[in-house]
Amino acid sequence: MLPKFKERISRKHTFRLFAFALVLLGCFVRIIDPYPVRTARLIYFDVLQRISPRDYNPDLPVRVVDIDEESLRNWGQWPWPRTLLAQMVKTLGEHGAAAIVFDVLFAEPDRSSPSRLIDEPALEGLLNSEHIATLVDNDMLFGLEIANWPVVLGTAARWADKGGKLTAAAGIVEIGETPTSGLISVPGWTPIAPPLERAATGIGGVNVSPLGGASVVRHVPTLWRGPDGLVPSLSIEALRVALGESAIVVEGAPDETGITLAVEVGGFRLPTTGNGEIWVRYRLDRPELYLSANAILANPEDPALGALIQGHIVLVGTSAAGMFDVHQTSLGETVPGVSIHAQMIEQILTGEMLKRSDVTAALELICFILLGIIVTAVMSSLGAVASFVAGGVAAFFVLGTSWLVFQNQLVLFDVTFPLLGGMANFGLLAGYQFLAAEREKLAIRKVFSHYVAPEILDEMESSGLKLQLGGEAQEITVMFSDIRGFTPLSESVSATDLVRLLNALFSEIGDQILAERGTIDKFIGDAVMAFWNAPLPVRNHQLRAARAALRMRQALVRFNSSPIMRHHPAIELATGCASGIACVGNIGSRQRFNYTVIGDVVNVASRIEQSCRHVHYDILVSSAVHGAVCSELALLEAGFVDLKGRSELEPVFALVGDRGLAETKRFQGLILKHRALVNTIRSRQPRDKVQALCAECESMAAAVEPGLGKFYRAIPGRVADFRSEVQTERAVFSHGGDGMADTKRTP
Repeated sequence: MLPKFKERISRKHTFRLFAFALVLLGCFVRIIDPYPVRTARLIYFDVLQRISPRDYNPDLPVRVVDIDEESLRNWGQWPWPRTLLAQMVKTLGEHGAAAIVFDVLFAEPDRSSPSRLIDEPALEGLLNSEHIATLVDNDMLFGLEIANWPVVLGTAARWADKGGKLTAAAGIVEIGETPTSGLISVPGWTPIAPPLERAATGIGGVNVSPLGGASVVRHVPTLWRGPDGLVPSLSIEALRVALGESAIVVEGAPDETGITLAVEVGGFRLPTTGNGEIWVRYRLDRPELYLSANAILANPEDPALGALIQGHIVLVGTSAAGMFDVHQTSLGETVPGVSIHAQMIEQILTGEMLKRSDVTAALELICFILLGIIVTAVMSSLGAVASFVAGGVAAFFVLGTSWLVFQNQLVLFDVTFPLLGGMANFGLLAGYQFLAAEREKLAIRKVFSHYVAPEILDEMESSGLKLQLGGEAQEITVMFSDIRGFTPLSESVSATDLVRLLNALFSEIGDQILAERGTIDKFIGDAVMAFWNAPLPVRNHQLRAARAALRMRQALVRFNSSPIMRHHPAIELATGCASGIACVGNIGSRQRFNYTVIGDVVNVASRIEQSCRHVHYDILVSSAVHGAVCSELALLEAGFVDLKGRSELEPVFALVGDRGLAETKRFQGLILKHRALVNTIRSRQPRDKVQALCAECESMAAAVEPGLGKFYRAIPGRVADFRSEVQTERAVFSHGGDGMADTKRTP
């Protein structure tokens, strides 16, 4: 019991060590954060926003002047003359815009400016110096106009550092260990045509994602590191200008370099990622946000414009398809880039800032570890089904917690890695248990195959038989086989050699039983018990049991001539077979039971095996077996034997050989002579005549089956076994001498 307990504990420890290794592997994967893990996390965050997007508030002071298709049809293709844009700036400024923010680039001078006409070859010679003096520079006019108003111009990141320097208008105040050193950097910026850069109140980066970033815009940098210093994003710069602030405060970690915790503009604090990005809290795109540029230019005096513009941060951008400034949001919408900047400003003003910190990531990792512990603990104790249920409950709790903290605190808590990682762990652990169970199943099958034929095992597995206490009555054939002269053998060899010899012998014997679809019930010292027609029906089970006995006789001959029996006396077997009704099933306690048979037929088979010594023959079968197989095998009547514990004598038959032997002339001659011998005994002929017939039978048997020699030599001393009146006298005596007992007829 103790070794089995230790083995069970060892298997459990191995399973838990494997689970611990999987959890460690999962932690390592989460730390390196490969692309599939990041993608799953971001998609989950998108799902959260799609389920519960931000509500649109029309009262927020944010507006977009859209250079749409209508505006391009009415005022010409882009780029427009800077004088037209100056008119737009003047109109917006006079209507009280808090900030006028251009999400368009002015990287080159205005080609339509009159001052640039002298560079056109087609006009060469047509303009004299007097004409040139009267020409006006559109960029100068535009610059003069934007200098009068709070205007923010945009610049775009570029792949290479080419062109002049770009100096931001905003001051940057750093708190902590140089947090800006960890900001996203760009090689260079698209320059702003002079004199616009000097005239603008602010300058911001129009990019909503790093160069080569993902197609879905989920988080936008608040500040950029460029070759000439820091540049705020367009939305942050617009807010700074609208609030009249001169500086942007960058808050970093006190003990770690290059980590940004938050960005402050005026009274607004924006929690950021470590590299200074903020997560965009999206809402569905609404037409109320947009005001067509055509309405501004066509009706600058419209009093309705004042209500739409006054006190608002007005962003000027384009939704025209040919301008290629469209991006995909977490809600699955495709919107102009200027809309994303507007939504960033909106969420800052409402305080609806999505939050995700290193602490959140650490909690996600802890959830993964706890799920792994739960799955491991339950699976190792209660199995995979209970583990699946427990893991499902824990996963539901984690998922619900993630949703609640998103709804109430706007915290982005990722459940994909804990859940998917937990599912992967569950699958691997279940697979491990399955393989372990299969290995144990094979081991059990290997052990059980020593008791039941392989084809019976296959049928049992396919039919799904369940092991439970109890049994059922059915007809079976039982065999007992015992080693003759076991005591002298055991005294001549050591205990170790005896066990080795017995194991080898029982292996040979067991193979013959299994070959005939028998079930080995047990090994009892130097004997073996087997039965047929259970646990599954076996056709002609009496015949198969008899054949198994014959095969065992042949196997014993081979065994006696094998090297293991060198220097040992030959082993002889005594085998008895009986057929009848017995209770077949699992018998024992609720915790431990054996599949076996109980009934009178078991006792009959055992007593018949014991009668082999009296009959002086190695294989005896009952009358029930004889009746079922007499046409298939070679059998001889062996008389009646007294079975201990039974009131009636049992007729037994010597199993001589198979059908091939039964059909030979020599056996046919022997059986005729044997019947003559039996008739002589029953007719009470003189003893010398019986002995003469026994000698004749013995002589004929030498050519049939040599083992019959002892059988015939013993018959003169047991003639009473062949007389039917002996059975009658025994029955009368057992019933108190009333003379009413039935007389068993002589077969």
